Amino acid sequence: MIPPVTQPLLLGTWSFAHRGITAACPDLLAGGDPLDACQTICSLAERDESVDSVGFGGWPDASGVVTLDASVMRSPAHCGSACCLRRHVDAARIARLVMEHTPHIMMVGQPADDLADRHGIPSTELLAPSARAAWLRWLRDPDSVKQSSDDAFRPRDGGLEGAGPLFGGGDPTKGPSDPDDEGRWRHHDTIGALALAADGAMAGACSTSGLPFKLPGRVGDSPIIGHGLYVEPGVGMAVATGEGEFVMGTCGAFAAVELMRSGASPLEAARSVLDRVQETFSPRQDHQLAVITCAPDGVFATAALREGFRASVGDRDGIRVIEPDFILHPGT
Repeated sequence: MIPPVTQPLLLGTWSFAHRGITAACPDLLAGGDPLDACQTICSLAERDESVDSVGFGGWPDASGVVTLDASVMRSPAHCGSACCLRRHVDAARIARLVMEHTPHIMMVGQPADDLADRHGIPSTELLAPSARAAWLRWLRDPDSVKQSSDDAFRPRDGGLEGAGPLFGGGDPTKGPSDPDDEGRWRHHDTIGALALAADGAMAGACSTSGLPFKLPGRVGDSPIIGHGLYVEPGVGMAVATGEGEFVMGTCGAFAAVELMRSGASPLEAARSVLDRVQETFSPRQDHQLAVITCAPDGVFATAALREGFRASVGDRDGIRVIEPDFILHPGT
């Protein structure tokens, strides 16, 4: 029996994925590799200084060092991860090298950078001028950017009129280094991408610089298979963004796919992850978490803990930014 043709589909977290989806969608629609598409989405964000949560624009740890994490996945048997990269901006590409050129799933630190060197990926400075300026301000006055229960600095996606997510209270014409926009650092947000090809092949990728001013050595959910990303052909796929420790504590992406395996719809699966996070962690008003889920037939859903999250979508109907299908705490 010939399997049904699935409409090619690209999904990305936040409106800053829109540019990558615009670049990757034509090739996917023409029959391209879904993992190539996901890697393109991540790569454009990794090289954009104005995105302060990913790649070159990412803000450093407490010691002033930028470390990058990423993962890629085609299936449980074909996935790869790179953590604590210090010399290469192409985190998703290096995660793919781990998958395709080693017998392992995860590589960490200098050996992962060395693997990139051996495959001809050029090294580069990761600390952008704007990120260094933000770090120096934080060193001078850590209390000025101390986390609080105030939800004014929760991630709020301002759409396409600016680089990356635009946070409440900030001026969308200003960059992350502007003095009156310091609260933005609290809202690190992974770029995650999911792709479904016309033949039903699935793939996903995510990339991040992690929590700004984190303790050196901290790794979040993004590079851990089953936490920030999970893809299982014939069952479904999921990617998460937001408070990494919440995703790690609930194995969020894996949990969503397992729910779809048990018969849950993509929306039911995404909602269930948020419910479990709520029960487990009792999130504050300044916490955000969002999940994108997709079934093998192309039915997908987006859900967020609170208002302010948007997703980017690309298919034969065009490329667009959408509001979530479900918000656990509407009006907050």
